[in-house]
Amino acid sequence: MHPRILEVTERLIARSRPTRERYLQLIRGAASDGPMRAKLQCANFAHGVAGCAPQDKQNLRLMDSANVAIVSAYNDMLSAHQPYEHFPEQIKQALREVGSVGQFAGGVPAMCDGVTQGEPGMELALASREVIAMATAVALSHNMFDATLCLGICDKIVPGLMMGALRFGHLPTMFVPGGPMPSGISNKEKADVRQRYAEGKASREELLESEMKSYHSPGTCTFYGTANTNQLLMEVMGLHLPGASFVNPYTPLRDALTAYAAQQVTRMTKASGNFMPLGEIVDEKALVNSIVALHATGGSTNHTLHMPAIAQAAGIQLTWQDMADLSEVVPTLSHVYPNGRADINHFQAAGGMAFLIRELLDGGLLHEDVNTVAGHGLRRYTQEPFLEEGKLVWRDGPTASLDESILRPLARPFSPEGGLRVMQGNLGLGVMKVSAVAPEHQVVEAPARVFHDQQALADAFKAGELERDFVAVMRFQGPRSNGMPELHKMTPFLGVLQDRGFKVALVTDGRMSGASGKIPAAIHVCPEAFDGGPLARVRDGDIIRVDGHTGTLLVRVDETELAARPLAQAPTGNDLGCGRELFGFMRHAMSSAQHGASAFTASLEALK
Repeated sequence: MHPRILEVTERLIARSRPTRERYLQLIRGAASDGPMRAKLQCANFAHGVAGCAPQDKQNLRLMDSANVAIVSAYNDMLSAHQPYEHFPEQIKQALREVGSVGQFAGGVPAMCDGVTQGEPGMELALASREVIAMATAVALSHNMFDATLCLGICDKIVPGLMMGALRFGHLPTMFVPGGPMPSGISNKEKADVRQRYAEGKASREELLESEMKSYHSPGTCTFYGTANTNQLLMEVMGLHLPGASFVNPYTPLRDALTAYAAQQVTRMTKASGNFMPLGEIVDEKALVNSIVALHATGGSTNHTLHMPAIAQAAGIQLTWQDMADLSEVVPTLSHVYPNGRADINHFQAAGGMAFLIRELLDGGLLHEDVNTVAGHGLRRYTQEPFLEEGKLVWRDGPTASLDESILRPLARPFSPEGGLRVMQGNLGLGVMKVSAVAPEHQVVEAPARVFHDQQALADAFKAGELERDFVAVMRFQGPRSNGMPELHKMTPFLGVLQDRGFKVALVTDGRMSGASGKIPAAIHVCPEAFDGGPLARVRDGDIIRVDGHTGTLLVRVDETELAARPLAQAPTGNDLGCGRELFGFMRHAMSSAQHGASAFTASLEALK
């Protein structure tokens, strides 16, 4: 093992020992010697099985069958989740074949960030993660279940399902992916049309045609954003079947993997003799593995929020410094848009997860001795699934990349370090996705131009006010201010200005997410402006340095003068409409970005 990986793991274990031990006590105490439903009163049990088919009722009465909770984020607003419409029946049938039962325990909300980008609904996105966690807990609260299958893919959905399921960490749990849509037009072509539209060089009809050729069918969007990062991390953490993440929907292999997952989770129950609950899989080593894979692939910056929040739900105290220290020694092995031109289907064809995991294992960058849903040891995940005469089998994955412009061996990385940088200085603490930014653009020192919303920046661009070097400061976008929406509406405008030769950067207490592109952006800055962070004292014209090489984020203003400046006031009147008023209590409870921007932090801290 690489000494840095061991060092970070050991200090994470030491730091987390009190909360982790308390968490393990809780889940081990919740695990019973047999099915929980056996302890229910007769009336309670009768309610729980009243809607079941006669044979399922009989199986549940015998207590030697597994009852599997299906928790699904299905809706057909999300292309990635549309295939889940058919999964519950597939799962139930596969379970009946092994004498077990599946019950649809509950649905959780699932909003599409692609639909809500730049709209008021985006201000609900991060809060929806907490709602999903709570909805998952409600679904599992019936004490009828021996195991759980979580059906979720996209941005806040997988983290929310994880956070909720971890509070029922005594249950064996698997995540069941749906797979990416087939490739449409290239992501670069899509981005080019967006920029031309921002400049007024493409019509709205051209823009719409381009977007619909890119997002064109059921399945996950094919760029390497938060959704596909979720899938990659779930597999590296051993919560998917090996090789399951990026198999296209509505294919025989996809269906076979879904059925196998249903049956596999029954093999992890107490009755099977191979008990492996979720809380024993998600440990410090699994979390370190997830961060290594995040860096090696230039994954979504949203996971600097999600992984600390997930860790906290498992009693583990993961920090941005842990993530930064790992980034220094983990090389970048893949280039998938926005880090490159390829999409996730091309990544899969070039060698995919099996090749990536083998390289990282052989290089001593991943812990091999971990629990997974496929058994003990991560080496199993260097295999790929195939159908042989209709039967699902696994074979050893490729030992060489089929396209080194997409996926490279450890000996020839794209970069010697990972894709994320922790930024710090007198403006606070933030992160930057350096893997998507060309080296010559990673350092910008220029006057600040302060904005309080994306439309103001768009208006300034259209008025010709931004034809110069500048650092856009987009403040009051943090979790406690307006829910921390993603800020992609201004990306095309900043991209145009950079292409015109200007030095531009972004500094914000908001999010840019997995689609963070070629503009240097110091995001998730905390303390946020709403809480009196330094961003609230920045003025137009202040010189700001954003240095992605060294991780420096500062304003060149005398410290005494900066401290003496009055705090800018947050905009008012923007928290009504589109349901935003219902989430005020949650915004006020949110922790800082570095602690996961979670409403649950305080309550989980009480477990120490």
